[in-house]
Amino acid sequence: MKSLLINCIISFIISLSCFAKAADVQRTTQQLTITMNRELQLSSGIETTNVIAYNQQTEFIAYGKAINLHPLLALRTRYLQALADSNRAQANFKHAEQTISRQKDLYKNGVSSKRILQEHQAQWHIDKAQADASNFQGKAIIDEAYLLWGQAITDWALNSKSDKLNAFISGQRKLLQITLPSNQHLTETVKTIVVDSSGNRSLANKADFISATEHTESIAQGESYYFQTNNKSIKTGMNVTAWIPQINQVDTGVIIPKSALIWNLDQAFIYIKTNEDTFSKRTITNYAVLTDGYFVPHSIEPGEEVVSKGAQMLLSEELRTLIPSEDND
Repeated sequence: MKSLLINCIISFIISLSCFAKAADVQRTTQQLTITMNRELQLSSGIETTNVIAYNQQTEFIAYGKAINLHPLLALRTRYLQALADSNRAQANFKHAEQTISRQKDLYKNGVSSKRILQEHQAQWHIDKAQADASNFQGKAIIDEAYLLWGQAITDWALNSKSDKLNAFISGQRKLLQITLPSNQHLTETVKTIVVDSSGNRSLANKADFISATEHTESIAQGESYYFQTNNKSIKTGMNVTAWIPQINQVDTGVIIPKSALIWNLDQAFIYIKTNEDTFSKRTITNYAVLTDGYFVPHSIEPGEEVVSKGAQMLLSEELRTLIPSEDND
C-alpha cells in the first residue's frame, strides 16, 4: 500500500514536470495567459464548455431577525384569562337578570318586599358592571395585540379555533421580521423569499410571507414584514439575511458549471479558452448559486469557452511560475 502511494506521488510529480515543460505562462499588466498544446490539454484532462445567455431575476438584500414570541404568548395568556373572567361575569349577570325578573313578579304579587327587590337590583348593577369591565378588558388586549403584531398573527394567537401558532410554540417554525432598505418595497406578488443566518446565499432556505408589521426597527427606517420559515438552523434571536426578488427586473449573464469556479487567496476566478492553445484567467466578483451551477452576470460573454474541467491544473502551473520570482528576491 505504501509503495503504491509513493508511485502515485512520483507519477503526479512527473506529470507536473511534463506539464511545466509543455506549457508556457505569460503575464501582462492586463491578464495572465497560459499556452498549452492540444496533446497536453488532453493528457491533463482539460475540458471546456460554451456558455449561453441566461436571465436571472434580480434580487436585493434585506436584513431581519428571528422574533422572540414570549411577549405574544404573554398577551395570549392575558387574553385567555380575561376571556375566562368575562365568561364568568356574563354568567353571573345572566343569573342576576333571571333573579331580578323573578323578584319583580314576587314583589308585584305581594310575595316579596321592596327591600329585597332593591337588594337584587343593586346586585344586578354590580354584575352588569363586572360583565362590561371584563368585556372591555378583552377588547383592550385584542387592540394591543393588533398594534404590536398585526391582524394575521393576532388572529393566530387569540383565536381559540386556530392552531397555526402551535408550530411556532413547538419550534418547528420561526417567525422572522424582515426590514427592507429605505429605498425598496415589497410588491404584492412576492409571497416567498429566501433567508439564511450566515449570510450565505447558497445555504438559504425559503420563507413565506405572513403580513406587514405595524412597526419597524428604530435604526432601519424601511418597510418591515413578517415571514415564517421551517429552517432549523435559525434560532430565536438570530440575525438573518434575506434575498428578495425584484419583480420585472432581470440580470443578464451566463451559467457556468460549479467545477469551473476555483478559488485562490479568497478570490474566485475562471479560465477562458481564447483560442486553440491559449487560456486566460478572469476574476469573478459577483455570482449567484443555482442548482446546476453558478449564474455570473456581466463578467462572461455568451459563447465564450469556459474551462469546466482541469482549471485546477492551470492554476497549479500559474503558481509554479511564481516560485522562481520569489527565489530571486
